[in-house]
Amino acid sequence: IRWWEEYTARERGEMNNNPSPGNKAGGLTTILEKSLGAVAKGGTTNLVDVVQYAETVTAKGLVFMDTPGYDPVSATGQVAGGANLICFTTGRGSVYGCKPAPSLKLATNSRLYRQMTDDMDINCGEILEGEASIAEVGERIFQLILETASGRQSRSEAHGFGAEEFVPWMLGAVM
Repeated sequence: IRWWEEYTARERGEMNNNPSPGNKAGGLTTILEKSLGAVAKGGTTNLVDVVQYAETVTAKGLVFMDTPGYDPVSATGQVAGGANLICFTTGRGSVYGCKPAPSLKLATNSRLYRQMTDDMDINCGEILEGEASIAEVGERIFQLILETASGRQSRSEAHGFGAEEFVPWMLGAVM
């Protein structure tokens, strides 16, 4: 954090500008709110390591990678760090793909899943609707991860999405 504070001050930037227009439309107004959502996605397991962007992940368990909030750049760093599959939560309908790694899209609400069935891999909205438990949907996700790691195509792979979304992070001013 200290490095980012110093870098931002040196470049005369602001650290409060990270939520995307889509985040803001969905109700997130600050970087703190966005960060709390990211932390919640980590579940209740202990954090075992913190790594820099695109650094090789060697620890087993929950690892935090310092990435920007922009999804393609963030996932690219994870793949560069050794991830061979991305689980991508979306509540707004991203059809994100992440070649060379498969990207599983986890729809956070059933309305989105119904509207975009051909693009979403799992309907997590069943939890909110009381149709399935967290454990049941978690097991479905786990099984789909195993199947995809064993060769089953994700929806984004089947549609050919992802070659244009492998985006390395460029630090500094970008025009």
